Amino acid sequence: MPFSSMSMIQLSRYLHLPEDQVRKLVDRGLIPSRRVNGELLISKDEVHRWLERRIGVSGDEELVRVERALDDSVPAGEVEESVVVSRLFPAGSVRIPLEAKTRDSAIRLMVQLAVGTGLLWDEVAMIEAIKEREELHSTALDNGVALLHPRRPLPAILGDTFLSLGISGNGIPFGGSGQLTDIFFLICSIDDRVHLRILARLSRILSAVDFLSDLRGARSEQDVRDLILLVEESIAI
Repeated sequence: MPFSSMSMIQLSRYLHLPEDQVRKLVDRGLIPSRRVNGELLISKDEVHRWLERRIGVSGDEELVRVERALDDSVPAGEVEESVVVSRLFPAGSVRIPLEAKTRDSAIRLMVQLAVGTGLLWDEVAMIEAIKEREELHSTALDNGVALLHPRRPLPAILGDTFLSLGISGNGIPFGGSGQLTDIFFLICSIDDRVHLRILARLSRILSAVDFLSDLRGARSEQDVRDLILLVEESIAI
């Protein structure tokens, strides 16, 4: 979408929700808004943050609906391939163990891992963008997983959309909630819509029975690839 703010009608279409339901979300302050020349406008950034929070706490049935809505949001005339998480890990994008002891070292090591794939060209810019996003609202989840990403996609410093993964031997304080984090995904996307589709699909994988315990038991990059492929193939869109 070429605009940075949306009207109520545009937001309703984007979320594939009835306008009265969207208005309730805005009226309750769940999606912040502002008035410009008498018109109620909603920031695109705020919509994305609301979607991220919604994806992070939704059950599988709700995540299926989110995925379908995001797929349906592809503009008429455009064609996008389905998001397949297991195909988004380039060679060398997994590190076990991730030898991080602090939040900043985890971010730095994950970005360096991404740089090593040859698809991320500016280490400093990505580190700064991720730290800015973490200060805004931590991407750490209660299950010990962090879904690192910048506030907005950075296509100028990326060769393509991809993921990297680091698994720490011991959890570290990351989100400020007291919960330790030991699994770190870095989402490097070149498009807002694709980013949200990845987030929805990845959230479904993370919620699969035994996935996280099996992931914590992985000993190699191949173990991780095999596990993600197995779980993703069992998920119906």
